[in-house]
Amino acid sequence: MNDGIVNWNLDPVILPNRMNYQEKHTEGFISNFIKSFWKFETFEKQCNYEILPDGFFDLIFEIKNGKITKVSLTGVWTNQVQVSIPKKTKLIGVRFKLISAEYVFKQSIKELKNTKTELPTTLWGCESFDFSNFEKVTNSITEKLQYGLKNLKEIDSRKFELFRILYERKGEVSIKKISERLFWSSRQINRYFNSRFGFSLKTFCNILKCHSSLKHISKGKFFPENNYYDQAHFIKQIKQITGTTPTNLHLNKNDRFLQLTTIKVT
Repeated sequence: MNDGIVNWNLDPVILPNRMNYQEKHTEGFISNFIKSFWKFETFEKQCNYEILPDGFFDLIFEIKNGKITKVSLTGVWTNQVQVSIPKKTKLIGVRFKLISAEYVFKQSIKELKNTKTELPTTLWGCESFDFSNFEKVTNSITEKLQYGLKNLKEIDSRKFELFRILYERKGEVSIKKISERLFWSSRQINRYFNSRFGFSLKTFCNILKCHSSLKHISKGKFFPENNYYDQAHFIKQIKQITGTTPTNLHLNKNDRFLQLTTIKVT
């Protein structure tokens, strides 16, 4: 199995005079903990967007004039959030799967739900990273994390398998069946989710299902392709999580929703 980073997207999303976005997906062992790395650069104007829930949390490095000015750790978004990114700013982010809260950051991120906190700009020795080279930064972070993860004495196999199934099936799972498969009661799983992340397993599954529907919505497909009861249920669930209707998401006026603007690389 390949432990490293692969699958570069070589066709970044560029909006002239506004922004440049690129994403790099992971494979191999590290993909159990990190979905992707991403880079976002603004040009001559501040960019304002809404971020939709996706079932991940992010570590974000803010760079200006080639130097780190801020390091932020987000929690998991359970509803949409507005963000403003100053002009001439570069952001490099690590999109983590939830299991990383425990095994990379070794902490609950419950208190960070729908918000973020600042971390030291010396995190992981990142002040020495070459932030002018996206590939070098992702390789440096990967090497540091892989070393620590592979030297862990134990990773709970139930949690490892739980998140593997949830992400692979994009939330399309029966909580009863997954409980039986893992020999882990649904009550215990929900207690784990609420104590670590601040929401239930069902909420997490709904977020994953909604996020996976964005590609269909971006193409104007408003009849659910995922496991929803009917179209009315689909629309209700999408609106509950994103704060708007599938039609508004599809129109994405003024590139309001960042994930819809960058959908071709996610």
